[in-house]
Amino acid sequence: MASFTQDKPQNAQFHKPWRFNSPFVQVLLVGLVCFCCPGMFNALSGMGGGGQLDPTAASNANTALYAAFSISGILGGAAFNLLGPRLTLFLAALTYPLYVSSFLYYNHHKSQIFPIIAGGVLGVGAGLLWAGQGAIMTSYPPQDRKGSYISLFWTIFNLGGVIGGLIPFTLNYHRRSGAASVTDSTYIAFMCFMVIGALFALIILPPSKVIRNDGTSASRVIYSDVRTESIEIVKLFSNWKMLLMLPASWASNFFYTYQFNNVNGKLFTLRTKGLNNVAYWGAQMVGSLGIGYLLDFSFTSRRVRGLFGVAIVAAVGTAIWGGGLANQLRYKDGEWTDLIDFKEGGRYAGPFVLYFSYGLLDAMFQSLVYWVIGALADDSEILSRYSGFYKSIQSAGAAVAWQVDTHHTPLLTQLIINWVLTTISYPLLALLLIWAVKDEKTPVEIAAPAGEIDIQGNIGSGKTSV
Repeated sequence: MASFTQDKPQNAQFHKPWRFNSPFVQVLLVGLVCFCCPGMFNALSGMGGGGQLDPTAASNANTALYAAFSISGILGGAAFNLLGPRLTLFLAALTYPLYVSSFLYYNHHKSQIFPIIAGGVLGVGAGLLWAGQGAIMTSYPPQDRKGSYISLFWTIFNLGGVIGGLIPFTLNYHRRSGAASVTDSTYIAFMCFMVIGALFALIILPPSKVIRNDGTSASRVIYSDVRTESIEIVKLFSNWKMLLMLPASWASNFFYTYQFNNVNGKLFTLRTKGLNNVAYWGAQMVGSLGIGYLLDFSFTSRRVRGLFGVAIVAAVGTAIWGGGLANQLRYKDGEWTDLIDFKEGGRYAGPFVLYFSYGLLDAMFQSLVYWVIGALADDSEILSRYSGFYKSIQSAGAAVAWQVDTHHTPLLTQLIINWVLTTISYPLLALLLIWAVKDEKTPVEIAAPAGEIDIQGNIGSGKTSV
């Protein structure tokens, strides 16, 4: 296991704003990587069918993607602990432009082989990227600011979806009539952003070099070995904390297929789909900031803050899925012949608000889950495994969801499944908070390993106190 110490004295230099080795700047850098890579990927996926008129190729590619992701996600924490954040995130980021290039190829050759293979490769890369991202986002910040840092990351990340939504909206603006596939220039623009994201990964620091404002290391990690990581991965599947998170993990990407393909993809013209994505990912920025503030500042007790967050997300989620049901009843058979354009005013307003609300709920739900994960531990080694488990189960759910849609499951059934999965998650997250999250009214006091000196000058015994 890794050892962790808080062994650096407080110093005014650590309070300098925009310090490169601060948790704030490092989380910001990870946000920029995700802005350029999964942010742009989300913008493309949000159009429905990967920007293609026929969604079959994208659905099959995404099935391969999330099937591979479900495996690599659970291994991603091990890769992070073995390779470190820089190499892990760089290699992962390179798989995103490869995926987009497969749809550029598909625009001309209509063969699904390349998109499906690229989807599988991206699934491996995404597992590495999100495990590393989760470890950094949940372990670098101080305990009383984890919600704020999650909001910072989520805002930057989803700004990628906003900018990414503007790309197809702008490049396809004059293609008002009906549905169509996006242009080559749209795919090329996405690829350029993704390559830049891979370059950002090369300047991310390892945990041991990240210093908080009080002068302590975010984590001092002795990188693990393959045998240790293999044992710890197996243990996750019998960890009661992870088992309580299973429904939330499964649900958290399951609804994307329904929202992207069967709401945005079916109801709107091509240019309006891009505009809707701007709103969807913009709503995510609002949702993450709101829930992040509540989870950090609403109450003194951390456990009460978490329970309050669960209650708020449950109430908002119930209202939004209820609105989704009302909308879905208008086209039970999945057919919508008269596509809606953003210039149609009143006819556009209702479906637009619904789609915006779906984005709001997604950010609130996932930010809540990440906050709960961050409250379960305080070091990057353990949290990289927890985050990897979360992303693994999440991706398994997404793989199933894409195939559910490919097999033309009634849309009303898909909506009900999504609503039920998210609803089941709330009481289980509440139980996890009650049983596993401690209230900390003072900073965590972590004793140094045996023989080392902690921040108070005491000789460590190897025990940890809270």
